[in-house]
Amino acid sequence: MPKAKSVIAFALLAAGAVPIIAQQMPTEAPGKPDPTRVVAGTYSVDPHHALVGWRVNHMGFNDYFGQFGNVKGTLVLDPAKPSQAKLDVTIPIASLTTVSADLTKHMLGPDFFDSAKFPEARFVSTSVKPSGTSAVVTGNLTMHGITKPVTLKARFVGAGTGVPQAGSKKTVGFHATGTVNRGDFGMGFGLALVPDPIQLDLTAAFEKQD
Repeated sequence: MPKAKSVIAFALLAAGAVPIIAQQMPTEAPGKPDPTRVVAGTYSVDPHHALVGWRVNHMGFNDYFGQFGNVKGTLVLDPAKPSQAKLDVTIPIASLTTVSADLTKHMLGPDFFDSAKFPEARFVSTSVKPSGTSAVVTGNLTMHGITKPVTLKARFVGAGTGVPQAGSKKTVGFHATGTVNRGDFGMGFGLALVPDPIQLDLTAAFEKQD
């Protein structure tokens, strides 16, 4: 009987905690597409909410998709001087994901990324040309031991203060698109069957450093 009472008491406590948790959660998304909310400073990539997506043409039959995650890096940003923004991000190649385990394993091997030898890719911006809430970002991409210039079209998505459960950090987010030729980076395996260019689709949230 004492055990049953303990279970009931725990259930009542848990039930009472639900409204408290619900009250603590915001009633709307904290990020807004308002550039006046952006605060100057150095931001770090939120690795839980950053993805580098890619799309290739598969032998002329269909498009195939994949992505990288666990992105790390920094964004130095001053809304009063957007052209002086600096982006430096690193992408762990082993974070590659596709819907096929065999294909993922093949792509991480010597025929493609050779992740054991080249475990990371890195993009460092060299110029930012803003236009309203968008910008053309040019930089150097180092991948598979080769560095080449790459241009991205970036778009501001939103800014604000994150939820208390995540630390209430000032946050900004962007979406970007671009293309890259894997042949330029020494990955020519099957290039006639899965040709360049590779379409890039990137999304990232950045949290302000203290």
